[in-house]
Amino acid sequence: MTLPHNPGNVGETRPPQAVQVHRLERRQEEEQQEQRQHSLHMGSSVQRRTFRSSEEEYQFSAADYALAAALVLTASSETSWEAQLRRRSSAVELEERGQKRVGFGNDLERTEIAFLRTQWLLRQSRDRKALRRRTEEKVREAKELRELCSSRGPWFWIPLRSHAVWEHTTVLLTCTVQASPPPQVTWYKNDMRLDPRLFPAGKYRITNNYGLLTLEIRRCTVEDAATYTVIVKNAYGQASSFAKVLVRTYLGKDAGFDSEIFKRLMFGPSVEFTSVLTPVFAREKEPFSLTCYFSEDVLDAEQNIQWSRDGRLLRSSRRRQILYADRQASLKVSCAYKEDEGFYTVQVTSPFGPREQSTYVFVKDATAEKLGAPGSPLNVRCLDVNRDCLILTWTPPSDTRGSPIFGYSIEWCQGESEQWVPCHEAPGGTCRCPIQGLVEGQSYRFRVRAINKAGSSLPSKASEPVVMGDHDEARRKIEIPFDLGNKISVSTDDFEDFVTIPSTPTNVHASEIRETYVVLGWEEPRPRGKAPLTYTLEKSVIGSGTWEAISTETPVKSPRFALLDLEKGKSYVFRVRAINKYGMSDPSESSEPITLKGKPATLPPPAQVQAFRDTQTSVSLTWDPVKESPELLGYYIYSREAGSSEWQTVNNKPIQGNTFTVPGLRTGKEYEFCVRSVSEAGVGESSAATEPIRVKQALATPSAPYDFILLNCGKNDMVIGWKPPKRRGGGKILGYFLDQHDSEELDWHPVNQQPVPTQVCKVSNLREGHFYEFRARAANWAGVGELSAPSSLFECKEWTMPQPGPPYDVRAFEVRATSLMLKWDPPLYTGAGPVTGYRISFQEEGSEQWKPVTPDPISGTHLRISDLQPGKSYVFRVQALNSAGPGQPSMPTDPILLEDKPDAPEIKVGVDEEGFIYLAFEAPEAPDSSEFQWSKDYKGPLDPQRVKIEEEVNKSKVILKEPGLEDLGTYSVVVTDADEDISASHTLTEEELNKLKKLSHEIRNPVIKLISGWNVDILEQGEVRLWLEVEKLSPAAELHLIFNEKEIFSSPNRKINFDREKGLVEVIIQNLSEDDKGSYTAQLQDGKAKNQITLALVDDDFDKLLRKADAKRRDWKRKQGPYFEELLQWKVTEDCQVLLTCKVTNTKKETCFQWFFQKKETPDGQYDPQTGAGLLRIEELSREDMGIYRAAVSDDRGLDDTILDLTGEGLDAIFTELGRIGALSATPLKIQGTEEGIRIFSKVKYYNAEYMKTTWFHKEKRLDSSDRVRAGTTLNEIWLHILDPKDSDKGKYILEIAAGKEMRQLSADLSGQAFDDAMAEHQRLKALAIIEKNRAKVVRGLPDVATIMEDKTLCLTCVISGDPAPEIFWLKNDQPVTFLDRYHMEVRGSEVTITIEKVNSEDSGRYGVFVKNKYGSETGQVTISVFKHGEEPKELKEM
Repeated sequence: MTLPHNPGNVGETRPPQAVQVHRLERRQEEEQQEQRQHSLHMGSSVQRRTFRSSEEEYQFSAADYALAAALVLTASSETSWEAQLRRRSSAVELEERGQKRVGFGNDLERTEIAFLRTQWLLRQSRDRKALRRRTEEKVREAKELRELCSSRGPWFWIPLRSHAVWEHTTVLLTCTVQASPPPQVTWYKNDMRLDPRLFPAGKYRITNNYGLLTLEIRRCTVEDAATYTVIVKNAYGQASSFAKVLVRTYLGKDAGFDSEIFKRLMFGPSVEFTSVLTPVFAREKEPFSLTCYFSEDVLDAEQNIQWSRDGRLLRSSRRRQILYADRQASLKVSCAYKEDEGFYTVQVTSPFGPREQSTYVFVKDATAEKLGAPGSPLNVRCLDVNRDCLILTWTPPSDTRGSPIFGYSIEWCQGESEQWVPCHEAPGGTCRCPIQGLVEGQSYRFRVRAINKAGSSLPSKASEPVVMGDHDEARRKIEIPFDLGNKISVSTDDFEDFVTIPSTPTNVHASEIRETYVVLGWEEPRPRGKAPLTYTLEKSVIGSGTWEAISTETPVKSPRFALLDLEKGKSYVFRVRAINKYGMSDPSESSEPITLKGKPATLPPPAQVQAFRDTQTSVSLTWDPVKESPELLGYYIYSREAGSSEWQTVNNKPIQGNTFTVPGLRTGKEYEFCVRSVSEAGVGESSAATEPIRVKQALATPSAPYDFILLNCGKNDMVIGWKPPKRRGGGKILGYFLDQHDSEELDWHPVNQQPVPTQVCKVSNLREGHFYEFRARAANWAGVGELSAPSSLFECKEWTMPQPGPPYDVRAFEVRATSLMLKWDPPLYTGAGPVTGYRISFQEEGSEQWKPVTPDPISGTHLRISDLQPGKSYVFRVQALNSAGPGQPSMPTDPILLEDKPDAPEIKVGVDEEGFIYLAFEAPEAPDSSEFQWSKDYKGPLDPQRVKIEEEVNKSKVILKEPGLEDLGTYSVVVTDADEDISASHTLTEEELNKLKKLSHEIRNPVIKLISGWNVDILEQGEVRLWLEVEKLSPAAELHLIFNEKEIFSSPNRKINFDREKGLVEVIIQNLSEDDKGSYTAQLQDGKAKNQITLALVDDDFDKLLRKADAKRRDWKRKQGPYFEELLQWKVTEDCQVLLTCKVTNTKKETCFQWFFQKKETPDGQYDPQTGAGLLRIEELSREDMGIYRAAVSDDRGLDDTILDLTGEGLDAIFTELGRIGALSATPLKIQGTEEGIRIFSKVKYYNAEYMKTTWFHKEKRLDSSDRVRAGTTLNEIWLHILDPKDSDKGKYILEIAAGKEMRQLSADLSGQAFDDAMAEHQRLKALAIIEKNRAKVVRGLPDVATIMEDKTLCLTCVISGDPAPEIFWLKNDQPVTFLDRYHMEVRGSEVTITIEKVNSEDSGRYGVFVKNKYGSETGQVTISVFKHGEEPKELKEM
């Protein structure tokens, strides 16, 4: 044991017994210290009870609380010498007691332990005695109660209570009576016995349910205001109770009320649901809603209508709206998450107890961003929130899309910013992760994505916002009440002002150990001081003997820290130091050795998964829960249709219980189910699949029959009828048990001991003139069902009326959107004569008026009623008529809603494999015990002589034995024992029957199906192939081939092939000749199936075939040498070139290719030996190219040629094609200004006036050539020239080009800016033309070079022009020539001559004549070379 003030013992092991004794001593010392404090300061005699029995309790007065408050207020400021003395004495006493324990060993400890044990035994003995006394008292009280309740007169435990109600409302008087034996009950109204038979049916309703007596008065009127008394009596006495009923008439504001007060003061009506909540299959991120309807308005709907999910009350929020209007309550969710999945319940307050409905909402995963990515996680929660860290947990998704999840991505968002930032990657083995580095005081939200090999899922729903803070601060505060409700809040930090450097943290331990991290926790130092604390951590590997500081990115402010970088397989110990602004504490004691755990294992699957039938579309599942699994989050359920290999998720939010009902299944289909456990480690393995279960209604006891009616009455007997139960319990009704009650007697008596199989029962041995009421129960294989409500009172009085009684068992079937079939049984009492007809009437929903269906009575007991309004509900009843008139109406049907059910089954008519005509009806939702009742023309069962009925599971088929006109009519079928109408009908007409009989004949007398009749092909070498194709035949099929009435067989010239697998018959004739002319017939037989196909090869058909075969044979022989694979043909290119092409094949090196035109070889042709292609190009086709073109190829194997005639039609076709291409090549019209006017033109690649026609239009008016407008064409241009343009020439111009069948139109708009620009260009060019015409020019005359011998005379003459006459200048080497001595110039009209006499070498050079006038100038130049006598001119030398 570690002793105080003895540091030498630190680290020694303490014995467990010593530790326990030390704790007991420490507690006693603290109690004694508290007592001394009370005695020194307050002088109080309050004594603390250390041990107490179970019967003792603490009791504190107001004075005690005041003293405690005062003690706290004065404790912090206590500085007197008494306080210092008390501290010193306590310390000395503790030290002495510790030394005394060391001196005397363990004797004192053993004595104290024995004393405490004895004290505990005495207290336990006292508790046993007290318990025994209480048990004896309870037994005595129970015995007295039994004696009091047996054999005593009646007495009212709860008497009647008076009521004040509004007119037209319902009042319920209730009381509770106790008596033994049960008493006889009688009700009175104003001292007059209350007999419900004397009032309208349903006005009063009296019940006695095990001593709870009720009197219900419906739709109260002023006459119902009275004093109501109930008298009860038995053999030991009687008792009575009375109450007054006050009925008030609402008079509006004249009575001092308004409508709102009236609604609040009136007795609220009984609210019932008029609709049923059905399962909802929503999708994540999409809206869904739940809606229900009520029979009455709900007052204070916000308070009286409550929605809940999985037992938790729901309120309106940003995503969720709870609405009520017009008797309709709805819950709308704008954006669904998987957290919204669950069991939803709506509850409404009603005077007779709350009414509620429930359903399940399924939320499927949203479509992933990447194909194959898993579903999103859910239920993201923040746990263990501290100043700077927390633990984040979530639930794994149910659907991984076929690829396991190997990790999770965590994102956070500060506040409501919606800026999500990735913060952590969690491994896939766990759904739990520590989050560190958070900011104190900041709000955070988190969301998670699941990751598999296909990619990342959509993000989960964000967690609830959490605010980082010191959550241990509240535990450091104490609230002390005083002075009648006031409180004083005291914090332990207020007493630690003297603390500077904090104490050592304690209890360093691993609060959580996982596969990849350890969460280290410790307790704050005490005392801790008021300065803010941070912590540093150190770790040491076991066996290393050294400590290493753990580095953190941010200071650790919370007594929690997650270690994420530990190595697996190593053991660590940790210690912690506390730091504040004053310094650092000593290290804490080392933690226990800590090692990372292995990968967490998923939970095992639940066992004993069993599936049971529930409803027509649901199955109930149960399983044994996984035991001893605190980490269990729930279960995921998966389903699949029997025979399928792919499992589908049922729920996306784990189920907490071990039962679940799976809705939305297909009726009649078989399903398998499995269950998987869900934990933070992930989704476990699948359980064993259940046995396939067919979705059907589970067997249950039926509901109660209802609507009793009197069908016939004698002196001492009655015939009673009723309607079958609305819920038959998924099985056949075996019969009914009927009870009767005489109104003058107290007890009910059974009518029958054995069940009555029909809905009609004759009750005998009745007393004439008495009133009787009846009730019944239906029985099926599950047992006897609910007891019906009593019928109305029927008087036992013989019927003698002349009119007939009521028809009964009025039922509707084949209900569709606008029609139904009504059927009934005739009345049992016919009156004075036979029934002559029936009158059917109906009543629309919300109306009280009965209207006739037909203007005249009908004679049968069935009627198809048509032309009804879809979506409405109708009620029908039937009256029988005889000679005395109409009789009593039948009991009205239940309201029938007219609608087309999308999956309503219909009768299918067809022919089976054996050729029998059948009518089949399938009803997957039919109960197992159902029967299919067929009838024809609604007149009873079918004639077994004409039909045969075959039954299968949920299916019935009627087979016509010998179909004939007698079988025409309407066939109807009704499925029995079904809660809803399952029926259909089909009218078999003569036309339909004939088609079915024809099909039946084809099936019974099969014909081999012909795929392709006789075909004739000519093979490559000229053989003729005759073939036909039929369906696949068996190996036993036979073929007989008949030619001209004689069977033929294979021969060298005529080969016959018969492929049974392919159904192919072929005849190959090697050399077709006149001997092969005639008819060919193939006779086929395969079992019973036969067929015969004939081909006639005669007359012209044979002659044509013979010619083609010979030509094919010759062509084959031609191809044995080089031959033309592609014959000579022409082609026009886009550049309007004509190409003659052909192609040769089967050539060799020696093969010769030649081109010929008009029987003459032409060298222009080309031939490529590599490809065998021949080409002759005609650049510009003209009439000169008209003629016969021939290409020939030859070698030693033979000769082949091909000819192309380009005369007549052939040439015209090429020119037409050239014209078409030329027309298509025409460019858009352009506008150009010229010196004469405006020119509009289009460029073409080719133009031929003979084969291309052009027409110009101006303002949709054709233009012809005139003095001002000229149109023309060239080989590559089509133009229109407008001379001297004017404003009238403005407008739209259209060029129409026609080439054969090709027509093209081009347009240009010569107006506006286009006209102005063209006119400006015209004026400019016109001015330039004038200038060019009158400009001074050297027209001709001067050569480029002239040579002359010395001493000769040189004469140079040129012609000039210009208006006005130009000035003339001669230049020599760009210098003016001075006309003196030997130089002379002469001008004669437009001729200018320069003469140089006796030229010498100095006269050599470049001479020019320069002319100019006001329009311009020009220079003509010539080079003069002078050579000496005897020399050769330079130009001659160069030559």
